[in-house]
Amino acid sequence: MFKKLKEINKRPEPFQYYTAEELWTNEHTAQQMLEYHLNESVDLSSRNRDFIERSVDWIVSHFEINKEARVADFGCGPGLYAHRLAEKSAQVTGIDFSLNSLEFAKNFAEQKGLKIDYIQANYLDFETDNKFDLIIMIMCDFSALSPKQRKILLAKFQKLLKPGGTVLLDVHSINHFNSRKEAAIYELNQLNGFWSPDDYYCYVNTFKYENEKILLDKYTIIEESRERVVYNWLQCFTKETLVNEFEENGFSVEAVYSDVAGKEFDPGSMEIAIEVKK
Repeated sequence: MFKKLKEINKRPEPFQYYTAEELWTNEHTAQQMLEYHLNESVDLSSRNRDFIERSVDWIVSHFEINKEARVADFGCGPGLYAHRLAEKSAQVTGIDFSLNSLEFAKNFAEQKGLKIDYIQANYLDFETDNKFDLIIMIMCDFSALSPKQRKILLAKFQKLLKPGGTVLLDVHSINHFNSRKEAAIYELNQLNGFWSPDDYYCYVNTFKYENEKILLDKYTIIEESRERVVYNWLQCFTKETLVNEFEENGFSVEAVYSDVAGKEFDPGSMEIAIEVKK
């Protein structure tokens, strides 16, 4: 038992393990994630409805979205941004890992008579001959990627954008990092049964990596018949480190905001949004 507890509480190296597939391909957790996406009152898997609508209105106005505009939504989930942009006449492609979320998005688009190209793929592997005027990546997905993965993604953005095309995305700020504390908790059916329809015990270890400004929530889920570990990594940025990362990968930084609704940058914000051009 001592060895098991030692293993559970062991701190891995930054981004040593990557388990995103567990969230998006496990039938139970994928359904739970979809329910969080569709809960309009909370900002857990998606922004709340009021914010999404303000954000879309700003994106449409700021980037002059019209029927000629090609937009790619990386990590589109159930299409909360994609379908609203399509309603504004944009030609939208949505890419997501979760088949469950995409089935919802496709059904919704069909009911509304919207033509949206939804593609089930890990966006790190996504390929197309299409070129886009605007790529969005919202809900701090960029923060969940390792430095190597982010470099792959930024090279992909360069390839997929039209000349002068734009990327808009958000990340967790250094203030989010500073607000979190290291912790270890143990709970029966943690997150109200999020991880399994059957009873389970879950150990949650929160680790902070001060030098790298990385957070890790490590979930060790123990059921009667199996045991698994899920790693939720979050890279946090200052305005300077975020700008530098994009400039080092060949982008021109146009603006930095506090969110993807165009709010003026506030050094105290928990998130940072960035607008860059190819």
